[in-house]
Amino acid sequence: MIVDNALYHQGKRVQLGTDDDQSLGSARVPCDPGDFQWIGIHDPSPDELDLIARTFDLHPLAVEDAGDSHQRPKLERYDDTLFLVLKTLWYVDEEDAVETGEINMFIGKDFVVTVRHGQGIDLAGSRRDLEHRAKVLEHGPMAVLYAICDRVVDEYEKVGDLLEEDVDEVEESVFSEARTNDSNRIYVLKREIAEVRRAVMPLREPMRKFAMGADERITPETATYFRDVADHLQRVSEVIDNLDVLLSTAFDAHLARISVQQNDDMRKISAGAALVVVPTLIAGVYGMNFDHMPELHWTYGYPFALLLMVGASAFLLWFFKKSGWL
Repeated sequence: MIVDNALYHQGKRVQLGTDDDQSLGSARVPCDPGDFQWIGIHDPSPDELDLIARTFDLHPLAVEDAGDSHQRPKLERYDDTLFLVLKTLWYVDEEDAVETGEINMFIGKDFVVTVRHGQGIDLAGSRRDLEHRAKVLEHGPMAVLYAICDRVVDEYEKVGDLLEEDVDEVEESVFSEARTNDSNRIYVLKREIAEVRRAVMPLREPMRKFAMGADERITPETATYFRDVADHLQRVSEVIDNLDVLLSTAFDAHLARISVQQNDDMRKISAGAALVVVPTLIAGVYGMNFDHMPELHWTYGYPFALLLMVGASAFLLWFFKKSGWL
């Protein structure tokens, strides 16, 4: 459905329709030079999307992609219209899960159509912030493009910060003295980092093009704003790469610690077995019932055998503790 629709004249908003009736969203408003119309749509039906496509003469292939909420971030040009796909991200800390949404943008010379899928970022906040920056709005549709890209990338940074906290927790757990099973959480976090990478990495090239002023509608002043977005995106990309490397290292360290712990367990088991085997050996020798055995008929033979067992076990216990086996 159409959630907002306005004309922007000299950096100021001109409401089209009412809050309860956005029927004018199905009509293209004539714009003076420098003015533009911005229509926001959330989870549109095929009929609504088809109506908008006919109204603004949008390319069928781009419209088809906008109707599908499982596109990868990309930038395409159809005649005078730019089509940009953005992935929105937010982090559910309790589940170590990165949730995704999608924003599709059609940027023409005098119009912007934003199609939002899923929860993700509420573009109403971006619109309000932009409406308080008339100087930025004077840059036309590219100002809207900048504001949304900037908001999306800021959310990427928040997700990166939260992931960084969880990775720090994993590292602390892996290298703690306690025996922990961190492999499941490491796998989950690596999977979520891969989800973030699918949103961040493909977006770097479009932002680079905007920062370089690859479109004739991007003035040198506008390109400055996009360079800031591209810089933040590069920073997020580096954070994600570093976190992935840290998790891989933590997983290797976790496996190494498991191996060391198993070796330590085997040493303790072997030492414990030796403490049992030696007395058993002595008892076995004196239980053979041969006639000609030392101390067989000695009065103190039985206490001597017990003392020998205890002494041998005590010596082994001291030796194992000294060598670190126990």
